[in-house]
Amino acid sequence: MEPLARHFWDGCAAGELRLRRCTSCDTWQTFPREFCTACGSTSLQWRRAAGTGTVHAATLVTRAPSDAFRPLVPYAILLVDLDEGVRMMAHGMPGLAIGQRVAVTFLAHEGRHLPRFVAL
Repeated sequence: MEPLARHFWDGCAAGELRLRRCTSCDTWQTFPREFCTACGSTSLQWRRAAGTGTVHAATLVTRAPSDAFRPLVPYAILLVDLDEGVRMMAHGMPGLAIGQRVAVTFLAHEGRHLPRFVAL
């Protein structure tokens, strides 16, 4: 596992959605990265996100991309606009619709805890 992503995945295992936030301009970062996408600062800290947001886009996966995901089918892949102001791709329960409010949960799968959004 990439060292920068370890804190994210450790948070998922602990039931927390952890994201990086720039200490220079307060912009949240969706994915673990070395610099702020807004101002370029390398001064980023891990913070616990609220884990709530609104579905921006949704698609239903009915054919697993690999054998590892076959037991999860059908599942939704969502783009969620988090309340922190960033967009995140994650699993979701089937039936979630664009504009619906959601909250993150975590699904133990293949040795990781995958973020999975459910309806509020």
